[in-house]
Amino acid sequence: MAFGIGKGGTGTMHVRLPFVDRAEAGRVLGELLVPYDLEDPLVLALPRGGVPVAVEVAGRLGGPDRPAGLDVLVTRKIGYPPQPELGVGAIAEGGEPVFDHDLLDRLDLTEEDLAGTVEAERAELARRVRVYRGGRPLPDPAGRDVVVVDDGLATGGTARAALRAIRPRGPARLLLAVPVGAPETVRMLREEADEVVACATPAAFRAVGQWYRDFEQLTDADVNALLEGRAGP
Repeated sequence: MAFGIGKGGTGTMHVRLPFVDRAEAGRVLGELLVPYDLEDPLVLALPRGGVPVAVEVAGRLGGPDRPAGLDVLVTRKIGYPPQPELGVGAIAEGGEPVFDHDLLDRLDLTEEDLAGTVEAERAELARRVRVYRGGRPLPDPAGRDVVVVDDGLATGGTARAALRAIRPRGPARLLLAVPVGAPETVRMLREEADEVVACATPAAFRAVGQWYRDFEQLTDADVNALLEGRAGP
């Protein structure tokens, strides 16, 4: 059993790892976010794994008279073609591809070499937007405190793409919130967000899944079931 220290707006919280599941992680993360006193918060989940976390966060941040906004912000990893699981970049809806240029240099690749891969990921991104949101546009983040939520941070590629897609749309504050993250990735992403909030940043970080007892992969149907009746401005 490991322990972590999460940093919130007014202090720290001791966190016991691993989390039971993403829902428990979301409840802990929601408590950590309360001291930030967010104004008209909009919680944007990175599907699929960020959705059950974000549902709990939005429930904690909202009130009976004014629930927090909740929706998905769809992202896609851009994989190295011979080894697709190796992410060399990412793209978020409404944004441009964001590449890991150090990794591209090591692989002797250019952005132009990945044009076909990017096009395929754009198509899959558009499909998921249709599946998760139908014809609804992404809620307008302008002037609002926006919290981008995922179930964890490993390399941070998709989170970086998400933050860069939202920043130009004028949020009052832009936060990235995760239950667990690799320490170096959390430090790196502080350059992209106004705040990065993590319940725990364990030194022995290998993968997000190691910090959950139940880390079952979710389907599109799971995402829609979680969002049903809860997504909106």
